[in-house]
Amino acid sequence: MGVRRLWWPARATLDAIAVRGVVRLLGALVWLGAAGPALALQLTDDRGVVVTLAAPPQRIVSLLPSLTETVCELGQCARLVGVDRYSNWPASIAALPRVGGGLDPSVEAVVALKPDLVLLATSTRAAARLEALGIQVLALEPRSLADTRRVLDQVGRVLGLPPTDAQRVWLRIETALGTIAQSIPPRSRGARVYFEVGSGPYAASEASFIGEMLARLDARSIVPGSLGPFPRLNPEFVVKADPDVIMIGDELFTGLGGRPGWAGLRAVREQRVCVFTPAQADILVRAGPRLAEAARLMAGCLAGRAPTLPTVAPGVRR
Repeated sequence: MGVRRLWWPARATLDAIAVRGVVRLLGALVWLGAAGPALALQLTDDRGVVVTLAAPPQRIVSLLPSLTETVCELGQCARLVGVDRYSNWPASIAALPRVGGGLDPSVEAVVALKPDLVLLATSTRAAARLEALGIQVLALEPRSLADTRRVLDQVGRVLGLPPTDAQRVWLRIETALGTIAQSIPPRSRGARVYFEVGSGPYAASEASFIGEMLARLDARSIVPGSLGPFPRLNPEFVVKADPDVIMIGDELFTGLGGRPGWAGLRAVREQRVCVFTPAQADILVRAGPRLAEAARLMAGCLAGRAPTLPTVAPGVRR
């Protein structure tokens, strides 16, 4: 009797494992179709190029941190054989070879790793040369929340995973974003935010994933989406907009008060400036699976630095 009581749970566990195995096998078979290997996976990347993959790649080089993180979040870190110098999460990739910067990597270093696919940004200058050497590349560069979900789904397809894997990751992100949005105190809602993403200065507009997350938190970017997701601004634009809160990385913060007219900004005078560490800035500027962590950082900034404002109904702009 004791054997039987133990056997049934074990049998159930084995059945569950078998079912999961079948689901993953079916996901991989999407590549081949019922007619055989003639039906490979085809998808259009963010350059507008149709990329055809005969089989799920097993040796991947990633040249964009958000794509590196996406591959790993989908449980496929083991397929990465090299990454760009800025990819630093999760910790398990620390020992992987570095092939230079994402925009201008060492083509020789990439080729030496014998990848069957290179994931990169549309702005990478090495794409054409890699393709000329017979290496397949896939350019994916998410800039909005919709882009981020699409890229997550596309990477899952490329890896030969069942669609539910990517859907599960996105549901977790969406659920967390909703919870974090509810945590914003009423006094902090409606804040007008300047979020600097690079020297220039370059800023996150309402059309970027950062601007969209601010909107989810009942704040808003001072930079209109009509300027593009991450436009370069004339510093005078920020002076005229006079934001309630400034969000900026510590590497960009140095000398901020010395910019013409910036010392007079309310956010600077009243110390409503959130300065993020390099590790925090990495989370904030990557449109990948750590979006919920980025939202928590923004929410913490808004709760601690946003001015006391008249109560604003969620979704209503001041």
